[in-house]
Amino acid sequence: MARTRKRRKAAVATPPPGRYTPPKPQSAKESPLWVPATMFTALLLGVAIIVGNYLSLLPGGEAQNSYLFVGLGMLISGFVLSTQYR
Repeated sequence: MARTRKRRKAAVATPPPGRYTPPKPQSAKESPLWVPATMFTALLLGVAIIVGNYLSLLPGGEAQNSYLFVGLGMLISGFVLSTQYR
């Protein structure tokens, strides 16, 4: 007797299990232009203040802790703004 062969289903392009990527929501939020502009300004200004402090380019002569704290504050505010960027 002849054996009957089962038909194979056509291969459907499905992603492998565990690789599901949800669709992008229709109401995706975007940051206003001032967020990245302020973020980069704060980061660059913070670095410039710290470097200027150690090179004695800022008023007051030698390095002062107050300039260091202002520069670190600018860096921290830049990092905080970077968490709000979408």
